[in-house]
Amino acid sequence: MLLINDINKTYHSEEGDEVLALSDINLEMKDKEFVCFIGPSGCGKTTLLRIIAGLEKPDSGTIILHDEPIKGPGPDRGMVFQEYSLFPWRTVLKNITFSLEMKKVPKSQREDTARQYLELVGLSKFADSYPHELSGGMKQRVAIARALVNDPKVLLMDEPFGAVDAQTRNRLQQELLKIWERDKKTLLFITHSVDEAVYLADRVVVFTSRPGRIKEIFKIDLPRPRDRTSVDANVLRERLLSSLGAEMKNTID
Repeated sequence: MLLINDINKTYHSEEGDEVLALSDINLEMKDKEFVCFIGPSGCGKTTLLRIIAGLEKPDSGTIILHDEPIKGPGPDRGMVFQEYSLFPWRTVLKNITFSLEMKKVPKSQREDTARQYLELVGLSKFADSYPHELSGGMKQRVAIARALVNDPKVLLMDEPFGAVDAQTRNRLQQELLKIWERDKKTLLFITHSVDEAVYLADRVVVFTSRPGRIKEIFKIDLPRPRDRTSVDANVLRERLLSSLGAEMKNTID
């Protein structure tokens, strides 16, 4: 469904230095699969997600989505950022309808569609509220609804729950899984939390320290709903922590 072939990316500093962000990234994702990216800060996870979104271009390599090469942004990919990125001057409903407005969808149709996704994320009563009236967790649910309203083939999420408290984070994880199980989107999710990766993903891709390479891929073969405290979950968590810990040490060294 999604093929990442030999992706390389180098950044150039103002001083003229070259920083190799990604090196020889190859990955194949199945339709409706939930994959988490995890790795040290600065290892290129977000860069790869932005390349898949079409927001950046690789120096070399290709990304194929449903047999079509990705050449730029498109409605077949929805992206959710950590910072919410909502328009403060628009209501919750109008934040969600924005992309449909850009596509010239009739007003009644786009509002009906937006209300369906508001109901999906449990915010129907807040359609006429503004972002400053919402909690962090509610803002992120609006951002998820806004990404889903175009019915993308792939949902890309860059540490979407990193800015909320632990209790809200756990609740958002559960709600995201409900949405994913209902819509069965292919989902790519960046996180720094091993616990979150084990709880959410079908597979977890561990990146090396910079330059980012794929070090190891863990299959999370645990039944859902998952018990965070089960023996099997703890075994997988320890294996992931060990793999990630070696890369964190390389970053510090």
